Amino acid sequence: MFELLKKLFGIGPSVNFTELVSNGAQIIDVRTKGEYASGHIKGSVNIPLQELSQNLKKIKKDKPVITCCASGMRSSSAKSILAGQGYTVYNGGGWTSLQGKL
Repeated sequence: MFELLKKLFGIGPSVNFTELVSNGAQIIDVRTKGEYASGHIKGSVNIPLQELSQNLKKIKKDKPVITCCASGMRSSSAKSILAGQGYTVYNGGGWTSLQGKL
């Protein structure tokens, strides 16, 4: 059961998000446009989760992707969607927490 939860929520060895970003990783914020407008990570791209599948062309496949949202739930779903499409993707969790790791 714990292994399933780890896989679903992207829990595992710690990820160096600063290094990923310095190597060109894209930060995709999957919150709503209104949530994003109220604050976000500089340089992130807002693609609401419900619009993600229709906007894959906006995300480069040759660069890693870091997903974020408000708490980590939607970014976990986004990670699954993107991984299923062949992207290298990491769940950054809540955007404010991720911002503190950059």
